Formats: sequence, structure tokens, C-alpha cells
Amino acid sequence: MNTDVSEILKRNQLSVTESRRRILDLFKNNNGALAHADIEKHTGEQFDRVTIYRTLQTFVEKGIVHTIPTADNSVLYALCKDDCEPGHHHDNHIHFICDQCGTTYCLDHLTIPQVSLPHGFRETRTDLVVSGKCDKCA
Repeated sequence: MNTDVSEILKRNQLSVTESRRRILDLFKNNNGALAHADIEKHTGEQFDRVTIYRTLQTFVEKGIVHTIPTADNSVLYALCKDDCEPGHHHDNHIHFICDQCGTTYCLDHLTIPQVSLPHGFRETRTDLVVSGKCDKCA
């Protein structure tokens, strides 16, 4: 698995550091999205908050992970598909957050519908988050 992680970092012109490898490995081995606190919990005291924050910001900028807004104004992070690139994400899909277990799913097969905005308005980003019970909790 570390080979795949190292290849992703090199493909995005990022130096392969232990923090980047470890955090990206967490995303590769997790089915749902992760919060900053989740990463802190899994890495223990190995990396400080700032290192984790900077790593996540770099991954977002490079198109490795994308952000998911939550109802409490926090941010979750999920692994992007291969067609995302620096500064331009192609993650135009719906996210589902389970109210019971808290898992966040990227529903890649469901795209966000086109929104017709009034004249003069310009879209920069559209997020659609659905909450309810996942198939494991229903």
C-alpha cells in the first residue's frame, strides 16, 4: 500500500514525507471521509495539528482529497478520484452522512444537478450533502 501512496505523492510533485505517506495511507484504507480529529486520533502524537492541517491543505490544492461541508460548519476530507488535478476538482457528486454511525460516503454515481442561477451570479462550487441512515444502520 505504501508504494501506491508514494506514487500518488510523486505524481503530484510532492516530496514523500512520513506525515504525507501516513495520512494518505489513512485515506486509502478508509471507506468514508475523515475529519482533522480522526487523523489526529489515528496518528497519535506522531504529528502535530499544524502538520496535519498543512498536509490536508496541500492534498486539497493538489487534487488528492476534496472537502465535504458538514451541518456544524466543520470540514471532512475524502480521497479524490484519479481525474482531479491541482486547482480543479471533478468531485461533482452527492455526499451522504449517516446520522447514526457518522460515516460519510461519496456517492460517486449520483451527480449534483445543475442549478440555474439568476443573471450575474457565478457559481464557484456546489455542495449537496444528504443525511439519514446508511444501509448498515437502517
